[in-house]
Amino acid sequence: MDAKARNCLLQHREALEKDIKTSYIMDHMISDGVLTISEEERVKNQPSNHQRAATLIKMILNKDNYSYISFYNALLHEGYKDLAALLHSGMPMLLSSSGKDSADGITSYVRTVLCEGGVPQRPVVFVTRKKLVSTIQQKLLKLNGEPGWVSIYGMAGCGKSVLAAEAVRDHSLLEGCFPGGVHWVSVGKQDKSGLLMKLQNLCTRLDQDESFSQRIPLNIEEAKDRLRILMLRKHPRSLLILDDIWDPWVLKAFDNQCQILLTTRDKSVTDSVMGPKYVVPVESGLGKEKGLEILSLFVNKKKADLPEEAHSIIKECKGSPLVVSLIGALLRDFPNRWEYYLRQLQNKQFKRIRKSSSYDYEALDEAMSISVEMLREDIKDYYTDLSILQKDVKVPTKVLCILWDMETEEVEDILQEFVNKSLLFCDRNGKSFCYYLHDLQVDFLTEKNRSQLQDLHKKMITQFQRYHQPHTLSPDQEDCMYWYNFLAYHMASANMHKELCALMFSLDWIKAKTELVGPAHLIHEFVEYRHILDEKDFTVCENFQEFLSLNGHLLGRKPFPNIVQLGLCEPETSEVYQQAKLQAKQEVDNGMLYLEWICCLPCVLF
Repeated sequence: MDAKARNCLLQHREALEKDIKTSYIMDHMISDGVLTISEEERVKNQPSNHQRAATLIKMILNKDNYSYISFYNALLHEGYKDLAALLHSGMPMLLSSSGKDSADGITSYVRTVLCEGGVPQRPVVFVTRKKLVSTIQQKLLKLNGEPGWVSIYGMAGCGKSVLAAEAVRDHSLLEGCFPGGVHWVSVGKQDKSGLLMKLQNLCTRLDQDESFSQRIPLNIEEAKDRLRILMLRKHPRSLLILDDIWDPWVLKAFDNQCQILLTTRDKSVTDSVMGPKYVVPVESGLGKEKGLEILSLFVNKKKADLPEEAHSIIKECKGSPLVVSLIGALLRDFPNRWEYYLRQLQNKQFKRIRKSSSYDYEALDEAMSISVEMLREDIKDYYTDLSILQKDVKVPTKVLCILWDMETEEVEDILQEFVNKSLLFCDRNGKSFCYYLHDLQVDFLTEKNRSQLQDLHKKMITQFQRYHQPHTLSPDQEDCMYWYNFLAYHMASANMHKELCALMFSLDWIKAKTELVGPAHLIHEFVEYRHILDEKDFTVCENFQEFLSLNGHLLGRKPFPNIVQLGLCEPETSEVYQQAKLQAKQEVDNGMLYLEWICCLPCVLF
């Protein structure tokens, strides 16, 4: 650490030791890679808060300039703006003889600009996503020095903040487009008092010499006016980065005709502001190779040397950067727990996958639940209803219209709220919309609403019965295929044994379903729900399963065979035969002809 920074730290040591709480400060420094886990434990083992702070300061004094900067940024992030201001004058410049950092090729100019603007450093384990970073930079270039907005949006833990910081870690972009510098503000969920504090802090940062005013703004309107003047007169052609925006009304407070880059889970958040808008969606997961690369860096192994569980972890979480980073950080401390953490992920034990990381959330369930909690009260129950959806299943709008007993337009408006907030995904195919959840969202909802699942499935069946009869579903109906594939699943999950047996032991249902999708799925359902069907009547279940097994090759043919005639070939004691004979007698009056085999000779049914 250079003399200026060290002297500044020593000068204000007493004030720092008196006021700071070390826990969250150390989380940031560990994420920046300037503090080790063992050092964190040494601090935590001190008996009092003052002694913990003193131990941390002593450690920083023995470290380099990067530690000083990390400590400074952590103070800012955790709301110690007054203490951070004490350290600002000692901020090291991080210059090197070549002007570039030998590790990553980033110029000292970039480091200085980003440090002064409070832009977070790269996480301790960092994997580049060049294509996305390039897309963000291209959108920033489109602003062309004029006021406008670039939004990076995606679901919780997809790496939006890291991408935003990486996009401005570029010499030519800063020098050519934002010579006035960049200014990072971690916003998050705020009420009016919290927003005012954020605006006051930003105005103080932008007016260090108090050349515009010697007092802080007293309300949001005054702060908004002060910020606009500061950005236009003192920091022209600078970039304001707003990290983690939740509410449109919060964003409007920063609408001061400057260039703004923001991260959010809600892509509709910029609807309330004026000016050019550019959007960069971030996919919810990394590719397999990127995910493995992150794990390999955490455990200090080559990708080829990772165990098979590493591949399963990436597959199970669909490459979620948050999950991969949390598990990677845990494996760094416990390198033999691959199977254990995979099992916790498979069993949806999200609370056990918990670790301080470069993300704002220490556990997966925390990151998921906060998005749901922020939904409007009048639509929260509708999101709970989605707990019964299965992974990788796209649900037509019509299914949810039936579930909620609403018009299509009303349902689409509700679902769009979920899509905007990255809680649901929409697949548009022409005029029809289908909706689906990320696997992690399915797991989260299943675990969160486990006690309600049976009632939610029962609600689905009850609503279905109001609108449809199972065997009368028409192939031209938007929701037809969904019901043929998942009606039995919902009945079984609702513990509706009687209804499930009535469906599965129906020759009409077998005919309708096999004619549309073939016999394989139906045979699978008989196997999967055998434990339920046997409770009704073991013999009847055997009759239908044997009928499908013996005639499956015929039921898959085109033209589709006459299933009543096939049923008449079953033994007279079979329930399949009884249903077939009853239908045959009913259809004889309409001119149908059926043959019934008696003692190896055909008998015509009239």
